[in-house]
Formats: sequence, structure tokens, C-alpha cells
Amino acid sequence: MNRVLVLGGYGAVGLHAVTALVTHLPATNVVVAGRNPHRAPRVPGSTAVRLDAADPGDLATALNGVDAVLMCAELDNARVARACLERGIHYVDVSASHQLHVEIEQLDELASQRQATAALSVGLVPGVSNLLARHCVEQSTTRQVHIGVLLGSGERHGPAALAWTLDGLGRLEGTWTMRFPAPYGERTVHRFPFSDQYTLSSTLDVAASTGLCLDSRLATALLAAAGRPGIARSLRRPRIRRIVLDALARTHLGGDGFAVTVDSGTSQASFSGHQQSRATGLAAALLVRDLPALPSGVRHIEHLVEPEAFLTELAASGFLLDLRN
Repeated sequence: MNRVLVLGGYGAVGLHAVTALVTHLPATNVVVAGRNPHRAPRVPGSTAVRLDAADPGDLATALNGVDAVLMCAELDNARVARACLERGIHYVDVSASHQLHVEIEQLDELASQRQATAALSVGLVPGVSNLLARHCVEQSTTRQVHIGVLLGSGERHGPAALAWTLDGLGRLEGTWTMRFPAPYGERTVHRFPFSDQYTLSSTLDVAASTGLCLDSRLATALLAAAGRPGIARSLRRPRIRRIVLDALARTHLGGDGFAVTVDSGTSQASFSGHQQSRATGLAAALLVRDLPALPSGVRHIEHLVEPEAFLTELAASGFLLDLRN
């Protein structure tokens, strides 16, 4: 590929993705686009351009000569995906929104006609979780998987990620215990609307449930309390929402460790390390690198790459992979 355009490349995930793209695709022009490129940190080896993705004309100009777009933000993604696929440009999205995935899935015929690939569920959760689930399902005779996600409550997250987490509280009921890699051990997870559990029902024909906990037990208890129906409704009131989001941005009770564990009853697998945003950015960069060899159409990551090979390469960047049978 000659030119890759990264939207949302100034955020936590985007910066890691751009850095990895420059490393893995040294002959490719990696372009980071945003409304205020002069205010954003620069990654050596990349170039920056001004782009208002909400302006169709601006977007059309930015897509000239582009081979692939990596979307690391919420910027009317389905519209941007359509604009890319209409031009035969590959599209990779790290969004965790199930509704957004459904909208982009409707572009499958267009992508196939233009011989372009639109890759969804690319990152940690969804992404790594989908690949771990596929590995476990292929090693098992059961059609049910439980996914446990442990995130570092001390890692800094952007306002969009915090708002998305707040909006997910109280949406789904259910708790269960899962064993995470050391030093976390057995923890209680609270069901959370991560998109992987919905996607896997169709891509792998399994019943999947995804639960969330935080590395700090105190933070997890607060998360569970905030998910109670009455409190969750209060948190959606604009004034209270602003206060809570501001507090979350300034409060860091835990560290930056993370772990994803999948259990299918007879098979377990896990992926863990530090800095979930880095893991997502690196996974996205590896997927972009592999685009020329991937099939056209709209596909989730578990139908685009072989789990063990992809996860092993990703783990080589400082993460721990455990594929138990």
C-alpha cells in the first residue's frame, strides 16, 4: 500500500496505531487527519493533514490516492465507510459499537463489488476477544462461551471511551466468576454490552456472554453500584453525567494492566498485559498491514485472520498469550 489515512490518530489508540503502522509499513505514507493537526502530537515518519470528516467534500479530497483508512474515532463511521468502499478503499474500524457494526455490515455487497475489505471488531474487545473465542470454540464441542474482560482503572482514557462505558452501565444483567492470569486470579465480572457477544452469535454460531471488571476491586464495586437501574438512569441526566465524566477523567484507582479470558467449558484462553489502548492500536496496525491478502467484503476479525498466528505476533510486542486446550 502506498498511502494509509488514519482518522482519530491523535487519541490514545490512534497514536499507538500510527506508531506501529510507521514501523510495519516503512514504505507507506501514513497520514494522520484531524480538524486541528497543529495541536496534536506528531509521530515521526507520519504526516498530518487537516480534515473535517463531517464535510463530504473535505473527506472526498482526503481520500484521493488513499489505499486504506483506519478509523480510530466515532465520526459518523458508517458514512465514512461507505465513502471509502465506493472508491475501492479498504476500511478498518476499531469501534466497539454493535449498532455501528450492523450499519457497516449492510455495505457488504458494495465492498465485494469494489473488491475492498471492511474489517470490523479490530482491537482488544472486540478483536482479541473474538479471536480467543474462535480458538476455544474450535477446540471444544460446546456452543457457549463466556468472555471476561479485566481493564486497568488507572489507565488514562479519552472522553469518548469514558462516555461509552458510562452509557453501558446497567444495560445488561448478570454476574459470574472467571479466572484471569496472575496477578489477578478469580474475579467477579458484570455483564456489559461489548459488541463481541452479539457478533459471535452469527459469526461463530455460539451463545456468548461478556462480563467486565476492573483491576481495582474498589473500582469494580463502584462500577457494579453505578450499574443498578436507578443509579444508571440518574447517570444519564446531563448535569450528573458531566460531573461523573469529569471525576472519572481525574480519578485513577488502579493500574494500566488488562486481561481478556475466554472459557468454553472444555477450553480456555487468555491474553494479558499493560496498556489496552496500545494492544488495540497494534492489532489495528497488523490488520491494516495484512489487508492486501484479505478477502473482500465486510468481515469481522475472526473471519479474516487465523487466531493463533495473529495473536502470537501481537503478543510478541510485550503481551502474554495463553492458549490452553
